[in-house]
Amino acid sequence: MFNFSKISNDCIKCGKCIPVCTIHSVNPDETTSPRGFIELLGAYEKGNLPLDKTAKDIFESCFLCTNCVDVCPNSLPTDMIIEEVRADIAKKYGIAWYKKAFFWLLRHRWAMDIASKLGYVFKSCAVKEERKRGGLIPRFDLPMVKKERLLPSIASRSFLNSYPERIEAETADKEKRQRVAIFIGCLANYNYTGIGDSLVKILKALEIDILIPKKQKCCAAPAYFTGDFDTVEALAKENIEYFESFIDDVDAIIIPEATCSAMVKHDWEIFFKNRGMMDWARRSSKLNEKIFMATEWLYKNSDLEKLLKARGKSLDISVTYHDPCHARKVQGIWKEPRELLSKNYRLKEMSDPNRCCGFGGVTIQSEKFHLAQAAGLPKAAMIKETKADIVSAECSACRVQLSNSLYQNGVETIFKNPIELIAEALE
Repeated sequence: MFNFSKISNDCIKCGKCIPVCTIHSVNPDETTSPRGFIELLGAYEKGNLPLDKTAKDIFESCFLCTNCVDVCPNSLPTDMIIEEVRADIAKKYGIAWYKKAFFWLLRHRWAMDIASKLGYVFKSCAVKEERKRGGLIPRFDLPMVKKERLLPSIASRSFLNSYPERIEAETADKEKRQRVAIFIGCLANYNYTGIGDSLVKILKALEIDILIPKKQKCCAAPAYFTGDFDTVEALAKENIEYFESFIDDVDAIIIPEATCSAMVKHDWEIFFKNRGMMDWARRSSKLNEKIFMATEWLYKNSDLEKLLKARGKSLDISVTYHDPCHARKVQGIWKEPRELLSKNYRLKEMSDPNRCCGFGGVTIQSEKFHLAQAAGLPKAAMIKETKADIVSAECSACRVQLSNSLYQNGVETIFKNPIELIAEALE
């Protein structure tokens, strides 16, 4: 069993975590608060709390937003210990069949390609397109999905299957050119392919050589947040070995997705350390020196800001930026996308851009969707107050959640990734 008691003993019960906790804001009960989670996990390790279905329900209600970690005076990793106990829950109760099937697809890219293609071909049988928001609406109630819910679109062809592995810049000075690899993330690969298309356009405009590694796998975040640690270990090891095969040939691996980036840069190393796999933790840490979120790397290491000033169109479009939890709180990235977007768009800050959107992971989006709806309601309201044309965030999990919240609450604002907006400004 993981050493929950150490963290439980270090909690001083100050309560600073409670006002910022996403689940406590929609279910104000001490047991569903960071302080409550920590206390219960200490009791669980000491044998004073059985891991029964009530405890399972409590520990699966956490959104893993890390707001509590951000304000904790002792920086206690409440999100990490929730992830650890979910592995115990998975061992005791098993993982639902549909989650097992989903994680199996994430481990086998060829099968995911086929499933995505079949989904695209036959989607009109079960869903209709919502073109304004780029999503799909069920024609009837589906298992765990009501027909009034907006779902992600499905692309006819994945991003990884749409481009050659290497795209060289069209300039003569090959020695001085930068070279980056793209880690695209599953939602941007199969659902929101405009993100990858836009990133390629930006890198071409900057005359940067592009490597699109074809054998990249899922970052494993969906499995990690659900407690399927066998899948996490397999995917992380396969990706690490693959990244090591080309890391010396590129200046960076860039990721236009906050959750994938946080999983690769932050959670892989912690996962291996917690299992005593120190060699894998070291290899993961070494790779991190060259792994960045896309806007972070483009802002700090390229001439994109100059290019946007010189060639970018000044667009009469207002944008409000939502800070993904895995970008601002986990990686400290919030200034970079705003600086780049402000060159060509009118930025309008919402009242609390750092508040979690309420995505929460596979379990909350399926079995506990009422919690996601409750957490999304205030976010949709604060976006509406800005009267912005577009809400942007460098995260497709936020896109799934916010697009649905805006749709269900009748807010006209639509969602775009900052990479898409930057590419549009350069057209």
